[in-house]
Amino acid sequence: MERAVPLAVPLGQTEVFQALQRLHMTIFSQSVSPCGKFLAAGNNYGQIAIFSLSAALSSEAKEESKKPMVTFQAHDGPIYSMVSTERHLLSAGDGEVKAWLWVEVLKKGCKELWHRQPPYRTSLEVPEINALLLVPKENSLILAGGDCQLHTMDLETGTFTRALRGHTDYIHCLALRERSPEVLSGGEDGTVRLWDLRMAKEVQTIEVYKHEECSRPQNGRWIGCLATDSDWMVCGGGPALTLWHLRSSTPTTVFPMRAPQKHVTFYQDLILSAGQGCCVNQWQLSGELKAQVPGSSPGLLSLCLNQQPAAPECKVLTAAGNSCRVDVFTNLGYRAFSLSF
Repeated sequence: MERAVPLAVPLGQTEVFQALQRLHMTIFSQSVSPCGKFLAAGNNYGQIAIFSLSAALSSEAKEESKKPMVTFQAHDGPIYSMVSTERHLLSAGDGEVKAWLWVEVLKKGCKELWHRQPPYRTSLEVPEINALLLVPKENSLILAGGDCQLHTMDLETGTFTRALRGHTDYIHCLALRERSPEVLSGGEDGTVRLWDLRMAKEVQTIEVYKHEECSRPQNGRWIGCLATDSDWMVCGGGPALTLWHLRSSTPTTVFPMRAPQKHVTFYQDLILSAGQGCCVNQWQLSGELKAQVPGSSPGLLSLCLNQQPAAPECKVLTAAGNSCRVDVFTNLGYRAFSLSF
């Protein structure tokens, strides 16, 4: 006698809502824990998910290992940027930055340690904070975003010590020149600006879109990503992804990539970039495309290299963007698996 096939149980309202949330999810930001064994991901709903990289990479990993060990509501709106110090996870959303103790988060005690709001011009102003940047030598944090300024916060006292003004539109990205106390910022106004933190002033401006070889008027002039390595900078967005020599303000390599790029980083003798499209792009400094490695998201907004020396077994590249998944690359040649909210 054949068994009766059970009818599918209709999803409850909660399950439907969660499924719709995952369908329309965007992961804007990622940060690796100080020990290198955990990854935090922040989405457009203001949620932070903590994944165990060590469990997901284990030879005994199960599907459950690729789910968050904890998910909590951190902000009311999107989490655009996150960074980690030796003890804290810092997250930024609309108008404020919050701190969480990693040791408490891993114990699933997700109570914020503190939150700070930069001194905006009016109390009604709530601009998004698009970028966070740690300056270890100063023990400070730089925040930048919708108010077109770079705000510096002393991490010991929690006070804001200076605001750098020069951009005329949203700031999208920041990068630190580690050998000298200088910061690069890129924005909607199409400029990359170099700031000397000792003198607290702008010392160089590159109007990327005005260089014919970089300009792509159909995409706009905005700078959405940048990275720096000594005297070199790579940036992209509306203009083409381009390698620049900073001292001479000269574009040396224009990378043949049509799609606007949203994240870029130097890695060994390569440049890694991602943006519109599902692939992580690997570039030679000469401009040659070495590889395009497909992921599971239709567009990528964030790349995260885990190079914490304390956890060499968790040395991976993770990529996230327009989906509920975080792709994990155990080497640069292929996607090993995906973590999922």
